[in-house]
Amino acid sequence: MAQLLIELFSEEIPARMQLGAARDFERLMGTKFAASGLSFAGMKAYVSPRRLALVVDGLPVEQAAVTEEVKGPREGAPEQAMAGFLRKVGLNQDQLVVENGVWMARIEKPGRRTVDVLPDMLREVILSFPWPKSMRSGTSSFRWVRPLKRILFLFDGAVVPFELEGIVASNLTQGHRFLGSGEAFAVSDFDSYQKGLRENFVILDHAERQVVILDKARSVCAAAGCELIEDQGLLEEVAGLNEWPVPMLGDMDPQFLTLPPEVIKTSMRTHQKYFAVRDSKTGKMAPHFVLVANIEPTDDGSEIRRGNAKVLSARLSDGVFFWKEDNRAGNFDQWLTKLEGTTFHVKLGTMKQRVERIVALAKHLAPITGADVAKVEQAAYYAKADLASYMVGEFPELQGVMGGYYADAAGLDREVADAIRQHYKPQGPSDSLPEGKVATTVALADKLDTLIGFFAIGEKPTGSKDPYALRRSALGVLRIIRDSKLRLPLSQLVWEYYVHWYQTYVAFDEHDFVLSKVVGRGSESFVISHIGIEFQSLNSVASDILDFFNDRLKVQLREEGHAPDVLDAVFALKDDDILRLTKKLDALEAVLAQGDDLIQTHKRAANFLSSVKWTMPATAPESSVEPDELEIALVAALLKAQDRVKTALQTENYAEALQAIAALRQNVDGFLDGVLVNAEDAGVRAARLNLLAGVCALSTGIADLSRIAG
Repeated sequence: MAQLLIELFSEEIPARMQLGAARDFERLMGTKFAASGLSFAGMKAYVSPRRLALVVDGLPVEQAAVTEEVKGPREGAPEQAMAGFLRKVGLNQDQLVVENGVWMARIEKPGRRTVDVLPDMLREVILSFPWPKSMRSGTSSFRWVRPLKRILFLFDGAVVPFELEGIVASNLTQGHRFLGSGEAFAVSDFDSYQKGLRENFVILDHAERQVVILDKARSVCAAAGCELIEDQGLLEEVAGLNEWPVPMLGDMDPQFLTLPPEVIKTSMRTHQKYFAVRDSKTGKMAPHFVLVANIEPTDDGSEIRRGNAKVLSARLSDGVFFWKEDNRAGNFDQWLTKLEGTTFHVKLGTMKQRVERIVALAKHLAPITGADVAKVEQAAYYAKADLASYMVGEFPELQGVMGGYYADAAGLDREVADAIRQHYKPQGPSDSLPEGKVATTVALADKLDTLIGFFAIGEKPTGSKDPYALRRSALGVLRIIRDSKLRLPLSQLVWEYYVHWYQTYVAFDEHDFVLSKVVGRGSESFVISHIGIEFQSLNSVASDILDFFNDRLKVQLREEGHAPDVLDAVFALKDDDILRLTKKLDALEAVLAQGDDLIQTHKRAANFLSSVKWTMPATAPESSVEPDELEIALVAALLKAQDRVKTALQTENYAEALQAIAALRQNVDGFLDGVLVNAEDAGVRAARLNLLAGVCALSTGIADLSRIAG
């Protein structure tokens, strides 16, 4: 068994692409090995700012010979079929064998030396590498993330013959751009490769660089009586910027601590890639920061720290100016005026119109969430105002957060300020939910306006593309609904969205907006057009929104351990009330855990109806034949069950309703085993089939039980 070592050395790889590139390198080479029938003991990819490396242990020196069997036509098949098969396998008919009446070709494939297979593998991987962004350098015909300078390619200690547009593979690599020897050095295997890099001030492993940064950053903070404010995303990025990371503690002018801590942290993180620091005793921001250099300073880092502190001061001075300007009296109203001329989307109007929609949706949601309507209206009205502020113009990621600070400074109600601050939450699966009824309401309204609006104009996510982050909005809505246990029928919200457009614009500008006839509140369709732009029908949008949410919710529930067939049974009814749907799911699983009476009762009745292709007759035939005792017993039991189910559904006691159905098993079994259901008398047959249909109909308000295996 032998070792393969590959290094693709280039100019600096953007930090945000590095970990993904390492995963892709492993995946692509693993696929090539599998296709070639090459097994291996272990594979690991490494990445640093200027190199992408792969080591594979336990590769065979040569591929094993294999015999491939290809099935051909049956004996006696037409001559054309046999001729085509022979052309396909490249054999003569006398080289075939017959097995079980079928012609078989056995093709012997001799083994190849692994070293002869590797060049084509690497070439294909390089030429098809999925960089998010790439470039051509010089006269090269292939694209790489940055100009590719050198290829190290070793198998079993020897260089693999390989050339790609003038770049010839070798056993050479080089170390740190500034701290290394400056000369390329030879390696013979992965151990000498990693050791040589470390001697030339390169830590190859991205994960190890993260550990080094974190440990040293904590250490320099502790020495100054501070604590590092840890940030995994920034840690990964900084580890991708430095081959030999050296964390240092820099000093910041204490006057900048008057800024909101989010401004300081964002400025450090976004512009300078610094870590923020807090005071160990007070827990508040400390006038320090941690920078990570890519060199070993000769003066203990004094000059580096001084230069970085100067740059940070300039950045934060801008922040102080923005903070003062943004806190002037009356700025909220000025910002809202600016939003009148800011386009949200060409088909959905201005930001001011978006605010009006959010306000309308929030007011509709307030009674459902139990929030104070006046506070909800005010919070929704001001929620987007900070988009016109200086600070958010500089740091867009602080939208909402800064609005909350400005609301506090303006003396707005605390619940209103918190709602403005939190209305973007949650922004991802690990983000916290908005706290408080007012914040919850405005956050829902914001996300629902985005979702319904883009679905209304036909801008739905497709495949992996989701330019308006609608999946994230839907997941946020689901988390809020489930956590707050809200009764929120989605189709009703689509209706409210459309009605807002009608009430706001149609009455005032009938030339630009046209609303078709509305039959009544429910599932009706109508189309709104604004200056020639049509909205999708309410029916269509409500259905698409429900399917979109259900797809997201089903994935969540499957990850939580719910059985796929039970999920399919509940989701089949397309209930647009998320809370009610999950209550049905929990009830169904609870009853199924008690035994198989529920499923067997439904399946026996449903299977019989399916076997006779039964459909409900328009008029039931009459019969003078007396019903069987078992039939009478099932009728009585069914009537009792229908009453139990009806009462249970009214109170949403779905477990009670399902248990009532399960209790029919003995009667259904006795009926099907002891009564001739498919009787000759048409009236008798219709009555008995209708009886079984009644059993099946009991669960139609809860789940499609036919989808459950059992």
